[in-house]
Amino acid sequence: MRKNNKLVRRAVALLTVSLIAAACSGSDEAAVDTTPAEVVAPASYPTSLDDCAAVSYDYVKPASVGGMTITYDINPAAVWDDGSQITAADFKATWEASLNTPASISTSGYDQVTAVEAGATDKQVVVTMKAVYAPWRGLFSGLIKAASVKNTMDVSGDFAENIPFSGRPYKIKTWSPDQIIFVPNDNYWGTDKAVTKKFVMVPKADSDTEIAAIKAGEVDFIYPQFFAGIEAAAKQDNIDVKLEYGGDYEGFYFQQKCGPFADPNFRAAFSMSIDREALFEQIYVPLGGKELLQCGPMVPGQYCNGDEFANGYDVAAADALLTENGWTKGADGYWADPSGKVPDIRWIINTGNTRRESTQAYLIPLLNAAGFKVRADNCDAACYFQERLPAMDYDMAMYISTAPPDPSYLTSSFACDLIPTEANKNIGQNSGGWCNTEASDLLYAADIDADAVTRADKVKQVLALMAKDHMMLPLMQFPKSGFWRTDRVGGPVDGQLNNYAAFNNIHLWTDLDGDGQIVFGAEQWPECLNPITECANSSWMVWTTAFQVLPGAYATTNDGQYAVTNLLAGEATVEVNS
Repeated sequence: MRKNNKLVRRAVALLTVSLIAAACSGSDEAAVDTTPAEVVAPASYPTSLDDCAAVSYDYVKPASVGGMTITYDINPAAVWDDGSQITAADFKATWEASLNTPASISTSGYDQVTAVEAGATDKQVVVTMKAVYAPWRGLFSGLIKAASVKNTMDVSGDFAENIPFSGRPYKIKTWSPDQIIFVPNDNYWGTDKAVTKKFVMVPKADSDTEIAAIKAGEVDFIYPQFFAGIEAAAKQDNIDVKLEYGGDYEGFYFQQKCGPFADPNFRAAFSMSIDREALFEQIYVPLGGKELLQCGPMVPGQYCNGDEFANGYDVAAADALLTENGWTKGADGYWADPSGKVPDIRWIINTGNTRRESTQAYLIPLLNAAGFKVRADNCDAACYFQERLPAMDYDMAMYISTAPPDPSYLTSSFACDLIPTEANKNIGQNSGGWCNTEASDLLYAADIDADAVTRADKVKQVLALMAKDHMMLPLMQFPKSGFWRTDRVGGPVDGQLNNYAAFNNIHLWTDLDGDGQIVFGAEQWPECLNPITECANSSWMVWTTAFQVLPGAYATTNDGQYAVTNLLAGEATVEVNS
């Protein structure tokens, strides 16, 4: 499963990174600084979840300067599925819920808003911001209906088993652990009305089950996670396929708020003990992988040099780093800290993912041999992405993130003040607990930088700091894969498969076999549907529900851009304060 990095708890500003997913250039110089002068002195770190809950951070984000005003003119015809008007009140409710709901995963950008008010009429929205906000098009990308909740300041108790409204062509008729049924929204005002009268999504346990189901005609479409031989496995005369590379990338992540990796020396040594090149050859080359990802939590493109995480494998340096800081190897071969304690490293993945299980089977013995006590501590996808990752109940994780086109998702995923804590009501998507104040300052500076060149430079500096801090290890950019029965489903089936929002044009697909429905086999299944809280940490949750029914001011496109939607009468007007 993927993390929604809105990546990968990775919300209604549905354009953070979600949990899943252009070539870089640069030198081969080592990007990782492991010299003793850069080593953080040994310290005492919280080790238990109880201790972790009490951790807080002193970081204060830079003061905002200047400001901007965004004016949205809502399409006069825009209404909810019950015929009620979509108004400025819905924009305000989305802002209030995203900013104030305990455990909200996407406050970035909304925290720069000081007011959301009706303009000349309630069909005009005036948003006042503290500062220029470069990625403003990502705001209000998925509106909640103000009238659907009792308290817009806290929607944590809403949407457990349904999103009971729609401002898009389909609406959810029913949702259950067994299926979702979509039917046309009869009050939808757009010209892109739903073509098929019934669209059904059903869960499938794994890729093998998905492929067997489509070949047998049990489902009409699948969107499986790519693996080597997948095209051959699904090959059949009446099955078509499309593969595209977008914003999906896989990596290892080290939880740094508490536990073994809160010690930067131990984290650095552990990271330097992983031979990613050998891992890539073992796991990813058989999948068809061509190149080890070096950028960090990002796919190649204008925001990375492409060598940030290169040349990080150095076992001798790892051993020296631990030894210099008082660590010793015991008779059992494991590294023990200066007090004699051997860290117990819990590596979590989602059960049933063959690639990740194979990675654990390959790498855990090697890490144990290197002196690191690592064990698999896995659970199913819903537990992993919607419970344990948001709760930071792990030490090491491996997942695919699905990132939107704009790099602002890095702020929501990695800024210090967006690490969930008791003090901040557990908001934020920084479930890795990485706090580098210099990087956080740069992330916030990048968000208010309207100059494309200098903004990209700031993002590159952040990636370099990530590598220096050994906060994660990038592995591979993943292709997106869609398979469909050409005798059962037609229309623009492959039109949006590379979109951050994935198959968000299902309303335009056509039923070819005359059974009155299209059946979609879903790789993962959510356990809760709240588009503001940790439920939205799952890409499959937002793909299968929120993206299908929540209207937004702007939406991502298949080629990685933002485009105004028919919710608005035209482009928003932006005024920058001097």
